[in-house]
Amino acid sequence: MTVEIECILECNNHLGEGPVWDVEEGRLYWLDCTGPRFGKKAVWRMDPKSGKVESWDLPKDIGAMALRERGGHVAAMCDGFYFMHIKDDRIDLELIKHVDADIERTRLNDGKVDRRGRFFAGGMDDLEELKNCGLWRLDPDLSVTKVEDGIMCTNGPCWSPDDKTFYLADTFVEEFWAYDYDIDTGGLANKRVLATTKADEGVADGSTVDAEGYLWNAQLISGDLVRYAPDGSVERRIGMPVKNITSVMFGGDNLDVIYVTSMARVKHPAVHDMFQQQEKPQFLAGSLFAVKGLGIRGLPEPRFAG
Repeated sequence: MTVEIECILECNNHLGEGPVWDVEEGRLYWLDCTGPRFGKKAVWRMDPKSGKVESWDLPKDIGAMALRERGGHVAAMCDGFYFMHIKDDRIDLELIKHVDADIERTRLNDGKVDRRGRFFAGGMDDLEELKNCGLWRLDPDLSVTKVEDGIMCTNGPCWSPDDKTFYLADTFVEEFWAYDYDIDTGGLANKRVLATTKADEGVADGSTVDAEGYLWNAQLISGDLVRYAPDGSVERRIGMPVKNITSVMFGGDNLDVIYVTSMARVKHPAVHDMFQQQEKPQFLAGSLFAVKGLGIRGLPEPRFAG
């Protein structure tokens, strides 16, 4: 099969992230996480069939969003967990619980829902220097539990199709981790290194797992879409049109289209020197892309049960 890569929307996201495919609506949601800092729309939605695109403002940074079983959305904002109510002309936020709101430089960054309806989200140090963040679990009863700590930059939380393995990347530690996962309790155990990007040009950003149990990761800096086997070996790399791709999600009627977000940001607050210095964004940076013709399907994204 011939793989096709298409820029489907030049949305100029400052930090495009967190794509979520709603199988019931047949629409894609995604975020501009730090867009609010620059007066940009933060939450985006596209109907690929009609081409209709909508976007909304938020008052502060957002790290991740997920669908809810009872309708609407739940969000990991920079300072904690919120319910998110999307109206025609605005978004209303309803606080569930603050998380690390008193710790300077940290914000919630990436998150996903497991198949029992729990929402996991982890933090990042805004300067990408200190391991001062945690991974948090929001249960359907709205209780919040810290399940991991010592993280610099949380990215790519996702689960194997059999729910026995939880995957997580710490971007600037340059490691993927795998944990034994207890689907009944939401507990993590037996942490080990699955793969490392230390020999790569890029570093790990957002991830998803396909129906065959392979992990797909958007590699920031290199612009590679990487497919990892369950043993951590690289099965394939697909070079994307822009270098700073940020996250990945299967969508479409058959869940066989990969949507890829990217960022147009050129000034990075990080203290490290991994990012190439740029005066202006690369052509098409910050756009939304679709990859077709892979012959591989994803899995429906679970909904938060609270």
